[in-house]
Amino acid sequence: MKINDNFEKLVPNYLFADVARKTNEFAKANPDKEIIRLGIGDVTLPLSNAVVDAMKKGCEDLRYKETFKGYPEYEGYDFVRQAVADYYKSFGVSVDYSEVFISDGAKSDCGNIGDIFSKDNIVLVPDPVYPVYVDANIMSGRKIIYASSSKDNHFLAMPDRNVKADIIYICSPNNPTGAAYNAEQLKAWVNYALENNAVILYDAAYEAFIQDDLPRSIFAIDGARECAIELCSLSKTAGFTGVRCGYTVIPKELSRGGHKLHDMWYRRQATKFNGVSWAVQCGAAAVFGKDGQKQCLENIAYYRQNAKIISDMLDELGIYYTGGKNSPYIWLECPNKMGSWEFFDYLLENAGVVGTPGEGFGECGKNYFRMTSFNSHEKTLEAVQRIKSII
Repeated sequence: MKINDNFEKLVPNYLFADVARKTNEFAKANPDKEIIRLGIGDVTLPLSNAVVDAMKKGCEDLRYKETFKGYPEYEGYDFVRQAVADYYKSFGVSVDYSEVFISDGAKSDCGNIGDIFSKDNIVLVPDPVYPVYVDANIMSGRKIIYASSSKDNHFLAMPDRNVKADIIYICSPNNPTGAAYNAEQLKAWVNYALENNAVILYDAAYEAFIQDDLPRSIFAIDGARECAIELCSLSKTAGFTGVRCGYTVIPKELSRGGHKLHDMWYRRQATKFNGVSWAVQCGAAAVFGKDGQKQCLENIAYYRQNAKIISDMLDELGIYYTGGKNSPYIWLECPNKMGSWEFFDYLLENAGVVGTPGEGFGECGKNYFRMTSFNSHEKTLEAVQRIKSII
């Protein structure tokens, strides 16, 4: 018997586990100090009434023999898939409901999608990067190369035609940097993928936060249906972090090696995944209804206001940052040339504020720091005042 020794290549602890450990140790040693958490990107506002009402009805359906539901469809119920397709249509992107797979979230799909690809593929990820893209491929034994982003390119890495890659992860608006690609920049990535016969795995988990005239989907770009898979989540769009639901869109014309990736993903899901529960899918469909959209967008507007509170502070202090407008994340340059973990400790010990060290997202994040807008207005304003008092 042999274990998967690729696990030995992983960093010992998941980034957010280290953040939690340090925060808990500080809280235990300083029980009289209130800690304000602007670190892990977990929502704080409750689910919308439309979603809860739909989930309640879904639970009631399970009470009676006539409406009881057992195993769901592997790819999701048709009414939910159609709701997603109609949502795409609302911002000018055509997706057929049959191309939509309902899942328990984008994080799972970002990690699991590798099942349909060979371990011999070369994976390109931006740096800094959401850790799942890297760790899931290390576990599978794939070679990973990095597209560096920095202050010079406003943390929007662009393709290098001298570099060959088979699988490309793109997140826009980006986690952790909050930076978002425009149509011209995404077109360059699509062209690169087509030239290299590569596949883009496009994480659109934060598309609902976009305010500027920027693409909400990779499928808004010509040629993307021949080279891209889109993964999205209701975690931030509708506060589903504790409910778990998302979706992945795979165009039926997308094929590699003579195989349709849509069919391969269905086969994978049918083998390893039993689907999302009836009640949760009822709630997910309600997200895309008239009332659901209105209520969810009100929550997003609340988080956007928090992001503006933080970005206004950084403008006042003259600190460079990205994000804060089309994203719930603010990615800032650590003041006084501090390292990211050094700034984490300084902020925690002197202001009682928790963020996320950029170093945990990659080499290019060593002198940067991520804050999130997922707290109350009151706590965000208090955090800003504390930070201003020590910088």
